[in-house]
Amino acid sequence: MHYVDEGSGPPILAVHGNPTWSFYWRTLVSHMSTSHRVIAMDHIGMGLSDKPTLSQYPFTLERRIDDLTQFIDAMEIDEPITLVVHDWGGAIGCGWAGQNPGRVANLVITNTAAFGLPSTKAMPTLLAAARSKGLGEASVLYGNAFVRGALRIGTVKKMDAVTRAGFLAPYDSPRHRRAVLEFVKDIPFSSSHGSYSALEKVAESLAHLAGIPTLILWGARDFVFDDHFLDKWKLCFPDAVVHRFEDSGHFVLEDAADRMLPLIAEFLGS
Repeated sequence: MHYVDEGSGPPILAVHGNPTWSFYWRTLVSHMSTSHRVIAMDHIGMGLSDKPTLSQYPFTLERRIDDLTQFIDAMEIDEPITLVVHDWGGAIGCGWAGQNPGRVANLVITNTAAFGLPSTKAMPTLLAAARSKGLGEASVLYGNAFVRGALRIGTVKKMDAVTRAGFLAPYDSPRHRRAVLEFVKDIPFSSSHGSYSALEKVAESLAHLAGIPTLILWGARDFVFDDHFLDKWKLCFPDAVVHRFEDSGHFVLEDAADRMLPLIAEFLGS
């Protein structure tokens, strides 16, 4: 498992989702490592971590949570952690946090979920297309369609060529895109799905995090994690400090880093 570990002080752990990697957190690392120890890891199969085949690794939510648990233990973090999550890093990060609430100092939630699809929300078109047998899977593996598509519609501001190349870099061949596909396939939209019970446990464990200071930073123009998800987070954490960015998309840190990072620093400082 590849990771970035910069700075010293109270620990911040940033957990990415799909189809990004620790590169997504580069501005957070740069800004906060002047006063904190900031750690950002790459899930197995993602970023610069090893990329096993389907026969070598299960690519399930339960295994992802186990991986994160082992990673945190190996990092020997003695102080309570500020957990920052995005996309399906929310389910993974909160999966660990819900089992270890005493080790969590703060939560920073950004365009993510740690529960099933809200009843008011339909399955997003992009996810449905990527999960489809045959053409959908082939487009993800051989055309890199999911990564390219997410980068195209994931921000409101046009992403510059260098940043786009950074996001694309680890996913340069079909073999290196396996985890991208399996992440999409592992999202449980029905009770018959293999990861349904694991996600249900994560959702139930959010009650253990009540009372932990929580900051929600939300891109309002997200193509998946929209206000249906934000409303559910508000129900889970009614005392959370919430900032909603009308002009930002799914990759909210790309659109609004100049406003988000001072808010995070202020929140942790208070």
